[in-house]
Amino acid sequence: MAEITMTQALNKAIDEAMAEDDGVFCLGEDVAAKQGGGVFKVTSGLTEKYGEHRIRATPISETAIVGAAVGAALAGQRPICEIMLMNFVGVCMDQIVNHAAKLRFMSGGQTPCPMVLRTTTGVGVGFGGQHSDMLEAWFAHVAGIHVVTPSNAADARGLMRASIDANDPVIFIENILCYGLTSEDPGPGYRVPLGKAAVAKEGTDISLITYGRTVLDALEVAGELDKEGISVEVIDLRTIAPYDEETVLASVNKTGRALTLHEAVRPFGTGAELAANIQEKCWDKLKGPVRRVGGTFAAVPFASHLEQAWIPTKEEIVGQIKASMGKA
Repeated sequence: MAEITMTQALNKAIDEAMAEDDGVFCLGEDVAAKQGGGVFKVTSGLTEKYGEHRIRATPISETAIVGAAVGAALAGQRPICEIMLMNFVGVCMDQIVNHAAKLRFMSGGQTPCPMVLRTTTGVGVGFGGQHSDMLEAWFAHVAGIHVVTPSNAADARGLMRASIDANDPVIFIENILCYGLTSEDPGPGYRVPLGKAAVAKEGTDISLITYGRTVLDALEVAGELDKEGISVEVIDLRTIAPYDEETVLASVNKTGRALTLHEAVRPFGTGAELAANIQEKCWDKLKGPVRRVGGTFAAVPFASHLEQAWIPTKEEIVGQIKASMGKA
């Protein structure tokens, strides 16, 4: 099978959906050909195939972008809107939270809102505090929204197709540092069901539950600890909300230990909800407390050495796993 990058995978998924359904279109800042096909080139080449009426470059107004997407979704289309960087979702939270997420509820199920909001973020590229935050917990807290983030190119293709198919709004988070990652191309029609986690690596001693870019750290740590006789099972959530509780609990019931890991700040993060649920439902199988690793509770620094200190380290992950095993 040919290999594709995550950028190519997302492009292929959107291209395929647009070819199959005239109601699928893209809108956002710089997404069209005249602006280069997107800052990260995800929509590159699509204007030439589908025209500017379906690849719509917008003014710099996140409120207008999401508001237009909500309206189009209510009219029966399937918009894919891009908010260039995740920190900018703060500008359009009313459209997302009070409109997109609630319209199905407030209409007795009569008005679904099938839209995908693509956004990019990530720590480690020197973008500073207003361009780097992982804000998935904000949206996981809102009923009516799916929150999705891939850790590899194949999943990116499958998750994007499933997100476009969904009849509820999807927040699709792309990590800047993952765009160049390559996977075997799963081919046309490939879908990864929303709400279904992947066991990225099987293990028997501890369950490491994570998603997005930190899956790479988790797999690296798990490989290193295998050499020391510690068997780490890595769960890639893929969908953060609603998450695959069945797979998570089955893993923890098997291993008896759990560690949650995410790039977002540790306090009040997704890992806290996972930890609380695991401790409620796996209490009799747990061999110790559920542990958490996350980013530093501070704005992401611009200075490179401070930014690197902000990011959860592999050493911290190893330390928490060994502490859970009583080997610290």
